[in-house]
Amino acid sequence: MTSALQPRECTVTKKPQKKYGFFLRIEEDTAGHIIRNVGHNSPAQKAGLKDGDRVLRVNGVFVDKEEHEQVVETVRKSGNSVVLLVLDEASYEKAQKEGVNLEELGQKTSTGQQQEQQCPPSMANRGTTVTPQPRLCYLVREETGYGFSLKSTEGQKGLFLVELLPQGAAAKAGVQNNDRLIEINGKNVENDTHEEVVEKVKKSENHVMFLLSNEETDSYFTSQRMALSKENANLSLLPLKPRFIEIQKGKSGYGFYLRMEQNSGDHIIKDVDSGSPAAMAGLNNNDILVAVNGERVDGLDHESVVEKIKQSEERTSLLVVDKETDSMYKLAQISPFSYYYKAQDSTPAKMEERVELHMEQKVNHKPRICKMVKGPHGFGFSLNIIKNKPGLFITEVQSQGPAGRAGVENNDFLVEVNGVNVTNEPYDKVVARIQSTGDRLTLLVCSKDAYRYFQGQNIPITASMADSDTSEPPAHTENHPSEPERNSPEPRERADSSSSSQSAASTRADDDNSDDTKL
Repeated sequence: MTSALQPRECTVTKKPQKKYGFFLRIEEDTAGHIIRNVGHNSPAQKAGLKDGDRVLRVNGVFVDKEEHEQVVETVRKSGNSVVLLVLDEASYEKAQKEGVNLEELGQKTSTGQQQEQQCPPSMANRGTTVTPQPRLCYLVREETGYGFSLKSTEGQKGLFLVELLPQGAAAKAGVQNNDRLIEINGKNVENDTHEEVVEKVKKSENHVMFLLSNEETDSYFTSQRMALSKENANLSLLPLKPRFIEIQKGKSGYGFYLRMEQNSGDHIIKDVDSGSPAAMAGLNNNDILVAVNGERVDGLDHESVVEKIKQSEERTSLLVVDKETDSMYKLAQISPFSYYYKAQDSTPAKMEERVELHMEQKVNHKPRICKMVKGPHGFGFSLNIIKNKPGLFITEVQSQGPAGRAGVENNDFLVEVNGVNVTNEPYDKVVARIQSTGDRLTLLVCSKDAYRYFQGQNIPITASMADSDTSEPPAHTENHPSEPERNSPEPRERADSSSSSQSAASTRADDDNSDDTKL
């Protein structure tokens, strides 16, 4: 019965920071995880994916009966290459009617017994210049363990991870069947015995960091006479990310203290003032400072780091991690700055290189700086929030109102108000911030598509990405008989968040002889 059903194994490979070029959906009254909107000339199309295909396996793991969100997450964590076993729409529906065991069918195809049905390998890589990379995977132990087995292969160096449990810890972390183990917690284990590797995994207790390679990556690095190491690894599968914080200085400074821990040498954020620019930008107590304005600070003394922040004058950019994220990167023995550097890929001036072509439509992902002067009926827009969804969106933009003439558009996502990032602020706080701005308002906004893109690539949205705008906001010259804007009443005074002086940093000494500098 199954002989007429012919699944296809397609390896979809994309460039870093780009998309695979398809949507994975579930639809009402339709079974399976469905491939939709395959982009023209996209990696998905080149790999042989077709509209209506059903995904049976992801990287060798059977997913047909899994929750859709889990399947999407597994694909997302695959980095720049994912192996999909798919069945065309008609065959899938036939299999459903006939009660075919699709897991058994997938096993037969994925073992290579039907090689003629697989997509030609050349299709997956045609027209791309993707460089294979080893991958760092962070596994968190579950009740069933890590969800994999180890095996050795005669004539091949190292141990291989096999028999992945569907949605087990290893599969969730992005491990793929037959990945070769290079490092455990930053230490090379290629020459270790099976027993030694098992013991190291056990000693790691409830979490472990693997550096992994596959056949393609091994072949490439061998041909280039390059050593596999964490320094050239793909870090996109790591679940915890450093945070990019851009802070506009207020009347009383940035609103936090910086302390250098004598034992570790870490530069720690302390005493973030409630309501200060630092707090509004998302800086938290006990955050660990990684970089200032794109420059690493590990190894620098306290005074040097403070000076770097002071040199920023009115705005500073900080890269920080919380303690949990710091521990994860220390387990891998790499700096969080490595992730930031690779995620940024380049300076904001090269942002155009990261603009993707998706479904044959070029999208401008640049945010926009919009300056406006309040008119007789307010700024001319409303601010909305979608229940249980992050972010604030602008609606009801009056085309000839201050916001409309400043370039604000309906459904824009609001990023900053007067230089302060508000993406994590509650609705009422943002409204109050706009109400208290006076007659002049500067917003940093971007389209919904741009917001989704930056979120998907883990790229922080900042004013530096926007085209520079030194022009004055247009004054209101027309009186339109529209109703007063409900979110733009008369301005009110806002209390300063702290009483320290902006002109000079203040320093205090605690019992542990660590200097704290107010910024």
